[in-house]
Order: sequence, then C-alpha cells, then structure tokens
Amino acid sequence: MRILLSLSPTKKFVYDLKYYYKTQGFIYSLLKNSEFSILHDKKSYKFFCFSNIFPIRDFKEKDERYILISSPNENLIKVLTEKLKEIMEKEIYIHIGEMEFKISHIKILKLKLNSKNCRLISATPIIIRIPEKNYEKYNIPKEYRKRRFVYWRPQYSFEAFVKQLEENLIKKYEEFYKKSIEIDRIFEMFRFLKGPIVSHVIINGKEQKFIGSIWEFWFSYLNEKQKKMLEFGIDAGFGERNSLGFGFMNIINR
Repeated sequence: MRILLSLSPTKKFVYDLKYYYKTQGFIYSLLKNSEFSILHDKKSYKFFCFSNIFPIRDFKEKDERYILISSPNENLIKVLTEKLKEIMEKEIYIHIGEMEFKISHIKILKLKLNSKNCRLISATPIIIRIPEKNYEKYNIPKEYRKRRFVYWRPQYSFEAFVKQLEENLIKKYEEFYKKSIEIDRIFEMFRFLKGPIVSHVIINGKEQKFIGSIWEFWFSYLNEKQKKMLEFGIDAGFGERNSLGFGFMNIINR
C-alpha cells in the first residue's frame, strides 16, 4: 500500500537534494509513540520506502507537490495515515529539513500488477552491494575491489545486479512473512537506464555516499509467486536502503 500526499509549500525555498535522511526522520516522527516506534532502532529491514518530492524543482508558495510513502505493512500505513490526517485537520505545518509544507490532500493507493505485459521503473536509484565473497563469481575488476563490499556500477556484470537484487528481495519477503519461498526466477527482461548515480546523504551530521542506478523491468507473463513477490517489492522497495527512499518503484501502464 502507499500514501499519496499533496503538499503545499508555505513559501519560496530551494529543493533540497539531500532530502533522504530528513524525510526518513519525518516518517519516524509520525510513528513516534506507536507500535512502530521501535523501527528507528531496528537493525534489519524496516519495510517502508518513499519517493522524492515531485515534480523536482525549486518551490513557490502554494505550488502543489507530491510525495508517496509505501509499505507492505497495512498497519504501518494506517498509523501514518491517521497521524497525517490529524496534522492536516489541525492545519499544522510539516518540515522536511528546511522545507516547510501544508498537507492539502491524502489518498491511499493499493497497486496491483497485471499478470500480462506489465512494466516497472525505479523512481529513485536502486542500491545493490556486491559482497567481497562474490568478487570472483561476478568477475569484479581488481582495481574496483574494496574490503567488505562494492556498490554495483555499470562496469560490472549485469548478472551480478539482477542476482543480488533477487536475493535481497527474497530475504526481505521471507523476513516479513516469516516463511521461506522457493522461486525459480523473479525478473524476466530489464533495461539499465542511468548510473552510476551518487547520492550524498547527511546522517548524524556526516555525509555518506550511496551509489545506485535507475532501471526498467518488463514482464510478458507473471505467475502467482512472481506477482506476489513483485507486489511486495513495489511496496517495500527494491534493493537496499529503502527506508532512506532508495529503490522506490512505480508501475507503468501501457
């Protein structure tokens, strides 16, 4: 499920391209004093994601913008929605870093994939790390190898990206549903669109760099397992660092 928020800027200000951590903090503030307040300190997957604020351009007063927040956890979406409605009804301004908005509309969306001829695109960069143990397996060039892991880049094998993406999605799915799943393949056809994209994220006052890429995925036919897995991924996010807004996915209707 996902929440579509319509936001009305309260004044003129510059679009903050380092919004990731600030938006995550805004979501945590909405979950405070709820059953999901522990997510802030949880070490494993947090099962939510969010888009950038779009359209991407500097803000003018009352120039309406939008942001999507997604999660496979319907209770989490319910808690966020109730809190956001309370803020909207009381006409409280919200802050994402220095950006200030008034919530003008809230809409709940439940996306479903078609079994035939569906297409997905990443709205924010997908981050995939290749662990050191797989360097030989995927022929990672020696000059790029680092201790522990490297971020996937287009200089590396496309197989490495897809395999790591599938493994990550399966691990998240199994942790969320607390059961194992056997699936032959998830992805059918894919197209690399852009990358590497280096995102600068300020976390606890320190700048960290995350390297991701933009992709498109096509499916001529989805079986039930694929469909369920991908619908989960659309809500949870593809790849890593989803709770910072990376790997947010959209369905493209033909």
